[in-house]
Amino acid sequence: MTVNDWIHVIAGFFILASLALGTWVHPYWYFFTAFVGANLFQFGFSKFCPLGIILKKLGVPEQR
Repeated sequence: MTVNDWIHVIAGFFILASLALGTWVHPYWYFFTAFVGANLFQFGFSKFCPLGIILKKLGVPEQR
């Protein structure tokens, strides 16, 4: 899997987990969902993602 694949997997997990936490624990967890969505939105325009930098340093390949 490439960096881009991992970004989508981890972002999807964070969104689903924060929605569950917002439903069953406390509604303030929805702010985390909004943060992940905003980060994905800005990534679409700027191509800057902190998680991408971390994954590259961990040795995840950028291309197949």
